[in-house]
Amino acid sequence: MKKLVEQSVIDAFFNGTHADPFSVLGMHETERGIEVRVLMPDANSVEVINRTTQNVEVVLDLIDERGFFTGVAPNTRDFFDYQLKVYWGNEAIFIEDPYRFHPMIEELDNWLLAEGSHLRPYEVLGAHFTECDNVTGVNFRLWAPNAKRVSVVGDFNYWDGRRHPMRFHADSGVWELFIPKVTLGQLYKFELLDSNNQLRLKSDPYAFAAQLRPDTASQVSALPEIVEMTDARRKANQADQPISIYEVHLGSWRRNLENNFWLDYDQLGDELIPYVKDMGFTHIELLPISEYPFDGSWGYQPLGLYAPTSRFGTPEGFKRFIAKAHEAGINVILDWVPGHFPSDTHGLAAFDGTALYEHADPKEGYHQDWNTLIYNYGRNEVKNFLTGNALYWLERFGLDGLRVDAVASMIYRDYSRKDGEWIPNQYGGRENLEAIDFLRQTNRIVGTEVPGATSIAEESTAFAGVTLPPENNGLGFHFKWNMGWMNDTLSYMKLDPIYRQYHHNKMTFGMVYQYSENFLLPLSHDEVVHGKSSLLGKMPGDAWQKFANLRAYYAYMWGYPGKKLLFMGNEFAQGREWNYQESLDWYLLDDFHGGGWHKGVLQLVKDLNKTYKENTALYQLDNKPEGFDWLVVDDNQNSVFAFERSDSNGERIVVVSNFTPVVRENYRIGVNEEGEYEEILNTDSAYYKGSNVGNFGVVTTEDIESHGKAQSISVVVPPLATIYFRWKKNTKKAKKTAIKRTKTAEIAMEKPIKATKSKQTKVTEIKVKATKADTVQADVAESKVTKAKTKTTRTKSVKSDTVKPEVVTPETLVTENSAVKSTAKTTAKKVTKATSKKAEVDAEPTKKTVKAKTAPKVVKEKVATVKKATVKTEATTTKTAKPKAKKTAEE
Repeated sequence: MKKLVEQSVIDAFFNGTHADPFSVLGMHETERGIEVRVLMPDANSVEVINRTTQNVEVVLDLIDERGFFTGVAPNTRDFFDYQLKVYWGNEAIFIEDPYRFHPMIEELDNWLLAEGSHLRPYEVLGAHFTECDNVTGVNFRLWAPNAKRVSVVGDFNYWDGRRHPMRFHADSGVWELFIPKVTLGQLYKFELLDSNNQLRLKSDPYAFAAQLRPDTASQVSALPEIVEMTDARRKANQADQPISIYEVHLGSWRRNLENNFWLDYDQLGDELIPYVKDMGFTHIELLPISEYPFDGSWGYQPLGLYAPTSRFGTPEGFKRFIAKAHEAGINVILDWVPGHFPSDTHGLAAFDGTALYEHADPKEGYHQDWNTLIYNYGRNEVKNFLTGNALYWLERFGLDGLRVDAVASMIYRDYSRKDGEWIPNQYGGRENLEAIDFLRQTNRIVGTEVPGATSIAEESTAFAGVTLPPENNGLGFHFKWNMGWMNDTLSYMKLDPIYRQYHHNKMTFGMVYQYSENFLLPLSHDEVVHGKSSLLGKMPGDAWQKFANLRAYYAYMWGYPGKKLLFMGNEFAQGREWNYQESLDWYLLDDFHGGGWHKGVLQLVKDLNKTYKENTALYQLDNKPEGFDWLVVDDNQNSVFAFERSDSNGERIVVVSNFTPVVRENYRIGVNEEGEYEEILNTDSAYYKGSNVGNFGVVTTEDIESHGKAQSISVVVPPLATIYFRWKKNTKKAKKTAIKRTKTAEIAMEKPIKATKSKQTKVTEIKVKATKADTVQADVAESKVTKAKTKTTRTKSVKSDTVKPEVVTPETLVTENSAVKSTAKTTAKKVTKATSKKAEVDAEPTKKTVKAKTAPKVVKEKVATVKKATVKTEATTTKTAKPKAKKTAEE
């Protein structure tokens, strides 16, 4: 019998070198009629079945014993739909022949892919469920322009590269094959005969799901449906809104107690999201979740950019997680890594035998710090791959933004390289012009296609215009991590308080460049790993001072201009470094283990978020100079800072920080507006395990010039603490009125005298003697004066037993000795809060005992509100009678 196909062609199929299977296999019109050719390794016989009549049209001849069949259908000159009935031994299986289907890639898609301008290449490349000629299956496509042959291998063909070689589109470099009956969840890879005739087995760069490491196969998964952006989510990302981000590594936030295994996406949705909601954070930022081979990279060396890691479940589970966050009013940001990728053989490295995704020259394509490869941003198909990935996460999963990792390493060719180890750009400069163009293009496309989504740059240099729009020659990010602020302030906080006076500028220098970009203040995962210690561990001093320092620093950060980011575990001051292989130390929140110290920090962060969101002055004008004013910037000797935050409606918050363990009594601060200033947050509150020194509610301005301001307030600044004062907008300080002796009694009766502070009036003196932690005795001596002055009550304190820890734990750095020492070192007097019982001052000297509690003036209505002293006056002569001053304090 004469062979219808040359033996050399058949050998090429079985040797895996044939590059054009559709020119041979399937149905072909020949001089002898309609010929059908089938490659079916190890099969015994093959019949061609007419799908319409269900008749056997022809029994194919086995012309190569390895499994190559061919035959001519008699009595027909027209193509027809057919199936193959294949026999292996006595068992017959009906199979749809992949080589009877026409090319499925659209001409426009092919052209856009070739040009590298396809907005959503993931809709074309990869593995997609589809139907052709009433047959369902999966269409596989791969970009590998220099490969000599590409086959799909997987569960459905015994991982045999001979069975499903693909069709090549030379104009775009894309390989394509529709394989019927492939089902959801089946595993696959691409087998390539590369440009050097070497076999390579590669995962699908566009796979929507992947195996759990150490396995590396891609998994057939449906393309997720589009999630529309909502007005609420869009608004929450705006620069004039409060943004407080909780940065999370899903694998170590919390684990199963039974086996230390990860929680899945649904469990995380049930536990993490309510926690974040309760803590008051507005956003969650996830460390990278694109599939990655090495746990120790934390996701920062991804290979499956389009596949949510299978460590925590399925893509559908991840999408449900995000939906739960949105239901709770929380936006989700993804840490995105387009800067580099690992060199694992199943990944992108030397994909088709050439440097396809990376640069060929290691001076451009190799990252020395991380032993990874750098994308070739000058290649359109590579930019298309990455930009499409950004849209994929935002559109298909409903993510609200991307934080782009290691931007500095992308935009500088000499990043972390010595002279001679890098190649200048075409103009001889150090900037990576292709990477800069890629970032601009990506941010422009994201802004156009997903308006409202945010993009955040981790950029550690002074590169100009990171947050300027692309049309203004900027990179187009919405926010930039303020790495300079973070490094400066942390280096300041590490210092013993006695040395801080010599480094005062570290806390203020950030304002020099504050309005050059839209900044976000990050206390990220990078600050609590690799021997850097935890944030608590960075703080100097004994246990009391460490916690006090950290609380003061957090409140300083929340008051400072810029959006906020805090890595998980820092919200309760975990004592040890973050370990990606274990859960956070949640047991520290138990008083038995943590002594209440960690719970105090947790409550403070919760109250900071609440205060932050409730006061527009703290966030609305982050990026505008009119929203910030230094009130005390040069008091390096006392290590005190004070500044005012304001909004467009005139709301004002005064933030005062004392970074020494010394109480600053009667500390005068010039302010912009007269009136009353209400203490709304105090990090030294006993509520947070502080020493409980504060200002008992409200302080009132005086017409005393200070710091260049016409009026000022005199406050108590607690040790190692930050306090917030909110200006009471609708109150004005009472004008000083000199009561002339010539006034008549009738006038005095019509206008009762208001209690005021005056240099010319003496004050009713109250000598406080501490007896117990919760009671004081007041000796009241009557001053012989004709004018009364009532002072806003200031908190006084003695050494408080409340700062002593209940249990000693290494993690909290608490020891009995350190607690006692810290108590002895604290010069503050103990705060007292008057109960609702009235302390009356009569005309004759008397003694009254006033009971007090140590509950502080803090957020959540746990602040004592000091009412204005009311003064009753009686007119008898032209002199003003002695008033009876009535002081009350309510919780």
